Amino acid sequence: MTDRLDPARPEASAQLTGHRPTLSVVVCSYTMARWTDLVAAVRSLQRQHSPADEVLLVVDHCPELAVRAAGVLAGIRVVVNREQAGLSGARNTGVGLARGEVVAFLDDDAIADRDWTERLLAGYQDPRVLGVGGLVRPRWESGRPGWFPPEFDWVVGCSYRGMPEQPARVRNFIGANMSFRRAELIAAGGFRPDLGRIGNRPLGCEETELCIRLAAGRPEAELRYEPAAGVSHRVPEGRANWAYFRARCYAEGLSKAAVARHTGRGPALASERRYLRSTVPRGMVRAIRPGGGGPLELAALALGVAATLTGYATGRLRGPGGPGRLVGPVRRARDPGGAP
Repeated sequence: MTDRLDPARPEASAQLTGHRPTLSVVVCSYTMARWTDLVAAVRSLQRQHSPADEVLLVVDHCPELAVRAAGVLAGIRVVVNREQAGLSGARNTGVGLARGEVVAFLDDDAIADRDWTERLLAGYQDPRVLGVGGLVRPRWESGRPGWFPPEFDWVVGCSYRGMPEQPARVRNFIGANMSFRRAELIAAGGFRPDLGRIGNRPLGCEETELCIRLAAGRPEAELRYEPAAGVSHRVPEGRANWAYFRARCYAEGLSKAAVARHTGRGPALASERRYLRSTVPRGMVRAIRPGGGGPLELAALALGVAATLTGYATGRLRGPGGPGRLVGPVRRARDPGGAP
């Protein structure tokens, strides 16, 4: 989840640099099953009004995909994940190989709006901005289920009702659409491999932990949410059901417990407390009103909260249960020449 901390500071009050930073876009992929989505994601980057200086496809331990992408997808750098298997390792590989001053991340099943890169980069004229993230719209493969509450669109990796509708300073971004100053990522040591998604395992929150770590002890620093920087994110039919909804909420609770161990419960749960106090109750009121989602949507809201809290409690009781430290700093490696 992400949440508003305060409105974005007016640019007039900052010493704007006027400098357009160079941009590397990193797309991570791990399976041939998303080939069609991956091609669409890359094409959306190549059709930008202001194209990135480079696009890197990081293939996460799937040699067949690396070979095919290198032979078919022209104009991008295809590299392999040299770190621990999983999304965090793949992202860290991309950061280490990137040449841009800013590194943006786009999911392999997302399509960027034509002005995505320029909207992201506009925020970096303010030197206080460490990162810029944007809106993630769901693109339902089989149509949105009538019971699925928009307050829980984070379950499918998308922006949800209750998030800011105007530019705002936030705690963290949604991973499908985010960017950071590369130097800041390098200095912070990158994403925690013990928190990132591996294959279909629905754990995560590595973006949340990274964002908290980046801004810790730096009250002047800003992570800026820019809803005009939009992408659409495909939601497959297999995620539009009650079983996935419950499992993903439970996994979110487990992940938040892990983040709380690393950052402390205050930073890890600040947005979630506001979400439970404000966003969910408003959703319940909306569901029971005429024209609302009715009993099924109300049940989904209750189930989502219960499953998430159960996952969090389970995670706290289990303790660390895995690596509790950064595996190592992001390496500044340069690839010798694409896919093997």
